[in-house]
Amino acid sequence: MSSTTIVGSDPGRRARKKTMLAGVYRGAGAVVCEEVPIPEISDGEVLFRVAACGICGTDIKKIAHGFVDAPQIFGHELAGTVVETGRGVRKFKPGDRVVSFHHVPCEKCFYCERKLFSQCAQYKKVGLTAGFTPNGGGFAQYVRAMPWIVDRGMLAIPPGITFEEATFIEPVNTAAKAVWKARVAAGEFAVVIGQGPIGMLLTGLCKLKGAAVVTTDPLAARRAASLRLGATASFDPASDDVAAEVRQRTNGRGADVVLLAAPHPQLVTDALAMMRAGGRVMLFAHNDPVLKIEFPAAAVGIEEKEILGSYSASITEQEEYAGIVFQRRLPLAELVSHRFSTERIAEALELAAKPNADTLKVIISHS
Repeated sequence: MSSTTIVGSDPGRRARKKTMLAGVYRGAGAVVCEEVPIPEISDGEVLFRVAACGICGTDIKKIAHGFVDAPQIFGHELAGTVVETGRGVRKFKPGDRVVSFHHVPCEKCFYCERKLFSQCAQYKKVGLTAGFTPNGGGFAQYVRAMPWIVDRGMLAIPPGITFEEATFIEPVNTAAKAVWKARVAAGEFAVVIGQGPIGMLLTGLCKLKGAAVVTTDPLAARRAASLRLGATASFDPASDDVAAEVRQRTNGRGADVVLLAAPHPQLVTDALAMMRAGGRVMLFAHNDPVLKIEFPAAAVGIEEKEILGSYSASITEQEEYAGIVFQRRLPLAELVSHRFSTERIAEALELAAKPNADTLKVIISHS
């Protein structure tokens, strides 16, 4: 059983409403705006109205290649307002503005003890859904949060922070975890390859760590945005010799760390070539289950360069990383370039997958 407390500009209308609009994944390359049932909640759960949801590159890959079974409703960079709480919920009440993660680890297992949270069996259970197989649900107007998410995966949004800013909580956390795993330190020289939404976050976070950062991207608008986030220079990989530029800035030594925010296999070899001996390369975008990568063995076996990976978020730093957003330590609002209604979700996904000259972050704004 759940409570029936409802808030909104017209509570009676919301109470009578049984359906909502959602972008439903119907197979490889297909997300369709449909009318679907609003989720029902149970004890310990929360229903919240999604105000905004960012489009993540991982969802784009799943949709484009059909990596998961249909139907599903994606979207995990989401923020909104609580409209209903189940019996036993004490942390939140209707009217609260919240942001929510979709995974929460157990914090007790072998992997959690080593901060490999995304390998935890509990973590792999998605705790947010708008219907069908749970997969975030932020591409719909309402989302149901399950008890373990309500307990440890939802955060209140402070006054003055917009819903759009709050959608960056999850991607900032994932990017910050990658920067931590790459051991980026003050005084180091870092390169971030790719300045899509995640690449820009990696750039800003490396700068916050005190590293000198240069970036690459084929789109001029994204190169310009990376400079606003603290990069000292940004290069077009099609026309600039990035490795030579890096060596020139490091007395011929090479970068201490390279973070890859673009998934092309050749970029791994390029990253190894522009790193110093003993440097680190972080593979952030290489999460395609069918992608194969080749690289010179001597780069690792003789030059002692490290190849690292990072996936998803860290719960132990959840409050700290949320503070980066809530304290506006990065100019996140400036990164939102396009907003689309629920009805235009197919257009939004197409633009996010194939950005034009001025595309930065694409947001779904639910009316």
